[in-house]
Amino acid sequence: MGAMPDKILVTREIPEAGLRLLADFDVTVLAERPPTRDELIEAVRGASGVLSTATEKMDGEVMDTAGEGLRVIANMAVGYDNIDVKAARQRGVVVTNTPGVLDETTADVAFVLMLAAARRLGEGERLLRAGKWEWWGPKQLRGFDVWGKRLGVVGLGRIGQAVARRGRGFGMEILYHNRSRNGEAENELGARYLDLDDLLRESDFISIHTPLTDETRHLMGERELGLMRETAVLVNTSRGPVVDEAALADALEDGRIFAAGLDVYEEEPKVHPKLLELENVVLAPHIGSATIETRDRMATLAAENLRAVLGGEEPKTPVES
Repeated sequence: MGAMPDKILVTREIPEAGLRLLADFDVTVLAERPPTRDELIEAVRGASGVLSTATEKMDGEVMDTAGEGLRVIANMAVGYDNIDVKAARQRGVVVTNTPGVLDETTADVAFVLMLAAARRLGEGERLLRAGKWEWWGPKQLRGFDVWGKRLGVVGLGRIGQAVARRGRGFGMEILYHNRSRNGEAENELGARYLDLDDLLRESDFISIHTPLTDETRHLMGERELGLMRETAVLVNTSRGPVVDEAALADALEDGRIFAAGLDVYEEEPKVHPKLLELENVVLAPHIGSATIETRDRMATLAAENLRAVLGGEEPKTPVES
């Protein structure tokens, strides 16, 4: 008799493109909804590999429950703040993610949110659907132009650069803040580096693309929002806790900034109740990478990483930090 195949836990239902690559393993796939903590703990026992998504907290307890045979956690996401990478390293568990395959798709959504918030599209659609749009008027639903304005990109990684390229297509001046200067992007995009405070003061539109770390949690709080122009629009497609939702809701309600577009939230799927009541915020249910093509690529890359590690090879996209 041959050796039993490695047990693989897939923590959510994922596209078939990824599952096909795992057909020769002993695969358990949990439900489409996020598993509870107890469900995750129970299902991970004896797993050699886990294909996780951003909603599952993969900490030392989960790894220890899996047992000493656990060799890889393949996250189907770019961000990996849901994984305790230090705990994984201590246990000899390889962590991988899926960068590069969702940059353009997520950038599309960031720009959609920017346009929709600036032009009050959500507010207008709600008015129309409620049967309250009675006439066209010269002063009705006036927003702000995007063309030719200043775009401030906070975090000029791959997705941030993709958003900046879209901004260039709209004739925008690109400002950016990053942990370190990016000379190549400055040359390509004509981008100008500023410290965060100056970027907030000078930008008409601000798009956030930083990972979630201890340093970036509530990066955009009451003080930072107070530096922005009253006509400014804030967009967040990175991670929810990068923005202080309560402070943002207050700033929007008081008219200290014009509008916001959000795809991510501090306590997903919960949204700050005041945000739900405001007209000047566009809210999307974390759909940044939600195209058929991109989710297939994400699932495929996560599965390829998992297979590589279990086969004794180097994964394509290991998490190095």
